[in-house]
Amino acid sequence: MTPSAFFLADNVALDFINSEYGVGDDYHDCLTDDQSVVEWLQMAGLLPEPSHERAPNGLLALAHQLRTCAREIINSAIKDSPADPTIINALLEIGRPVRKLVWNDEAKAYRISLQQRDTTAESLLEPIAEALVGLVTSDKFEFVRQCEAHDCILLFHDLTKSHRRRWCSMATCGNRMKVAAFRSRKKS
Repeated sequence: MTPSAFFLADNVALDFINSEYGVGDDYHDCLTDDQSVVEWLQMAGLLPEPSHERAPNGLLALAHQLRTCAREIINSAIKDSPADPTIINALLEIGRPVRKLVWNDEAKAYRISLQQRDTTAESLLEPIAEALVGLVTSDKFEFVRQCEAHDCILLFHDLTKSHRRRWCSMATCGNRMKVAAFRSRKKS
């Protein structure tokens, strides 16, 4: 059974990286086969509701490569050092969506519509690469954080007003850490 995905990072690229979480015996990977990648993309709102088409072969392998590369890019950007963006750049090029001019009846005006080029693995994963590029080139990148819980590896984009968010989720790690701190103070 595929583990549950977390969508708590306030950025789809970070949520994609977080599709692999835990350490040791508590390790989980939400991406276990080609179809699980399609399901994750649907949960993330990057694909329309379930279609009857099969997931493209090789989607899982490319998703794992993208996730590894994305984690390296984020870590290198945090440490102000370069990482190899080859996979990201390939996805941006090969999976680039098609731009079309369409009429919007509601607005009574033309607009640009972005549509998936095809159903290849590159086209399906391109929105994640695009989100990653947008994040690491943003002036708000400085607010990307790793959860402060000692046993959590999840990343998040701290978009709070004060930028003082410490945990991936207050309901899980935040609560555990506060209870542990309280118990530690009581023992002293």
